[in-house]
Amino acid sequence: MPSFGLTLANRGVIIGAVTVPELFDMAKRGEDSGTFDAVWVGDSLLAKPRLESIALLSALAAITKKVKLAVGCMATFPQRHPALLAQQWASLDVISAGRSWLAVCLGGPNEQSPAQALEHKVMGIKDTERVARLEEGVMILRKLFHEEKASHKGRFYEFEGVTIQPRPVQNPLPIWIASNPTGLTWKDGASAPSAAVERGLRRVAKFADGWMTNKVSPDEFKAQWARILAMAKEEGRDPSKIGSSLYHNINIKADRKTALDESKAFLDKYYTSNFSMKFVEGFTTAGTPQQCVEELKAYFAAGIEHITLRMTSWDQMGQLERFLKEVAPAFN
Repeated sequence: MPSFGLTLANRGVIIGAVTVPELFDMAKRGEDSGTFDAVWVGDSLLAKPRLESIALLSALAAITKKVKLAVGCMATFPQRHPALLAQQWASLDVISAGRSWLAVCLGGPNEQSPAQALEHKVMGIKDTERVARLEEGVMILRKLFHEEKASHKGRFYEFEGVTIQPRPVQNPLPIWIASNPTGLTWKDGASAPSAAVERGLRRVAKFADGWMTNKVSPDEFKAQWARILAMAKEEGRDPSKIGSSLYHNINIKADRKTALDESKAFLDKYYTSNFSMKFVEGFTTAGTPQQCVEELKAYFAAGIEHITLRMTSWDQMGQLERFLKEVAPAFN
């Protein structure tokens, strides 16, 4: 069965696109509709300020009952101390009765923006450390979530006899990795070096319970997913136990151009950027309800298990209602 998530634009509170009560209303409307299996929020600190992800998810835990509560991706993961994050995330899992869904990522490089460089400097990490910190952090979380008197000695962190309480409800608690080392993510159109692509995909195959990606076509996803599954076998893992998801956008309008134009304006403001239309098209399903249905079906046909959608519109609730009434019924 196709699985959908609803991505709340938690940076929208900063840029005037949505209010906190409206975010809560969208989460409740999404859950009550029965269409969404998860509610997602984004994560950043100084680079793209927004409501802090764990604080927001904790609030959502109190007003929802069934949907998974997810962060995609936790861009500040390399900056967060794993012991503190483990305690926070375990607490979220308990508060939500086992509904937390953690998808971590590297965050942006310094070259992305001065704000990103400042964020790394303020948090005391080097841009070149992000990969190693992510990998070490995932290993530490797996220990702290499920072991008593856990110990670790690594490049960045060292401790002995640490027990996190409360324990997560989920055992094991899944940790996904969000990664897209190819295509539009790399300098708005240029592909990453082949060695970087190889490392990014293998990181998922080696460390993750699932892969979240974005800005890929169905065919591009299919090819990269096949590589990850092959790498998982090489790492001695069962590929069937690794999940997949797409972090995506949607804008439903009477014509595709109008939908894409609004999406570009929204994304430019949201990310403080000036994206090419090629970038926007790769990141957004846009156009008439039928066009949106056909494109989303193509992604599911390529093998994606879960698609989470953010409304790239200043009318967040209006777009949610259009999706529920004009697009979602095609997937019932």
